[in-house]
Amino acid sequence: QVQLVESGGGLVQAGGSPRLSCAVSGGIFSNLNMVWFRQAPGKEREFVSAIQWNGITHYADSVKGRFTMSGDNAKNTVYLQMNSLKAEDTAVYYCAADGGHWHWPPRENEYNYWGQGTQVTVSS
Repeated sequence: QVQLVESGGGLVQAGGSPRLSCAVSGGIFSNLNMVWFRQAPGKEREFVSAIQWNGITHYADSVKGRFTMSGDNAKNTVYLQMNSLKAEDTAVYYCAADGGHWHWPPRENEYNYWGQGTQVTVSS
């Protein structure tokens, strides 16, 4: 059973640069497609970024150029480096994983494993 644990959220000032982590256990990390989704208050959950099992990354237009997703196979962990945060980045950020075929765009129902979410609140 794959388990995901996010960390790194919190209250951040606008323009700040926090880094979220998602630690993976119980699976073959190098076989997984990993995705970050987020859900802002009153809004639907949306795609943020993804890293395919082969290291190829993808980003939502809203975060492209500001966020960077990476993976560390030795630590079974993916990271989301968030730069130049804006108020509209305030959301609960969820890490998700799946070992199936990669599809674009990533759809929530294709991801079987989810973390508990970590809140990121951007203050202006």
